[in-house]
This record gives sequence, C-alpha cells and structure tokens, in this order.
Amino acid sequence: MRAAIAVSMHAFDDLDPLRVEQRLQVLGLRVKERSRSRRAAAILANMHTVLFEEERFAGNLERYYNALNSYLPAVLNTRRGVPVLLSLIYKLVGESAGLKVEGINAPGHFLVRVLCDDAWMIVDPFFAGQVLTRDEAFDRLDRIARRPLPRQDELLATATHARWLARILGNLRQLFATEGRRDDLMAMTELAAALSDFERKKIETSSITDTVTW
Repeated sequence: MRAAIAVSMHAFDDLDPLRVEQRLQVLGLRVKERSRSRRAAAILANMHTVLFEEERFAGNLERYYNALNSYLPAVLNTRRGVPVLLSLIYKLVGESAGLKVEGINAPGHFLVRVLCDDAWMIVDPFFAGQVLTRDEAFDRLDRIARRPLPRQDELLATATHARWLARILGNLRQLFATEGRRDDLMAMTELAAALSDFERKKIETSSITDTVTW
C-alpha cells in the first residue's frame, strides 16, 4: 500500500499518504461494522456491497489508458481504475476487515482470490467483483489475450508484493512510452530499477542467512 502511494506521489506533489491510508481504513471499518458474526461469508458479502454497490468501484472502460487509473489516491477518488489497482483496494479493504486475500498475477488481467469457508474464490474487481470459477477465469484471460491460453496453474500464480508493484510500474512505463512522456517514463523506470535492486539484495541477504550454521 505505501509503495503504491509512493508511486502516486510522482503525480501528486501535495499528496498526504496518511489521508490515503485513513480512507482505506474507513472502508474496512464500514465492512466490519456490518459483519457482526465475523464469518468470512458475511464479511465478503458486506465488502462487495460496500465496494461495488455503494461506492461503485469498477474498471475504467471508457478511459482505460489513463495514468490516473494506476494511482491509488486517484482511483479512490474516481472509483475507476485498472485491474491491478482495483485488486489492490480489494485486498487492502478485505484484509482490514478480516479476510485473507491474495493477488493473482494472471497475464493481461490482474485478479484476486479470497478465502471463504475454507475454499478459495476467484474475484474480478475490475468487473464489479464478479466471482469466477477457474474455467471462467481462464475464459476471460483467453478473451483478453485474443488466443487460447494453456490451463496451467502457473498462470494464476499468487502475486508477491514486488510482482504487484512491478505490474503497476510496468503499466505506467508502457503508457508513458506510448505517449512519449520521457520524463515520466524515466521516473517510473528509476522506481522499477530501485524495486529490482531491493529484491536482489533481499534474496542475497536471505541466501547468506540460510548458509549460516548456528
């Protein structure tokens, strides 16, 4: 969340990160207040009511290729965004309300899975929280890719935090490159390099720790 906010600060000089966090917390509290039983199914139903019926979060089909769709504060304001940002909001609100939510790093279209009654459900926040079966998720990916994809679990792999951020930065880099916005492209490329360097150092540190005999 905070890294996504930091990416947004490239576009919004006066952004208050704490205010963004508070807005997400309020959404989570609204869900929790309605879910007195604390059952996952109740929390999930109430979250979908808050996010998709009351707040009307959905994909920005009319202006999909707009940088604002990739900035967390802007998506909170407009209730419109690209799949990876809407999935991030879904995860943040869901986990603050007590659910377990994972991002799905699917090709071409980011999704989430949520644990409900000991079973994982695939959800598409871009399309107003539609619940999909595994086959339906692959059918959607086929349509987006415009070709049949292999039904391999690797294509529905869980997104790490680094991979999630890389998708956000990748979207912005592609957009800025297409629009010829060189300064913005350089800024996102620098952030992507910093993320890659951070992950490399983390892996190196982990490898050194694993080889130490105590």
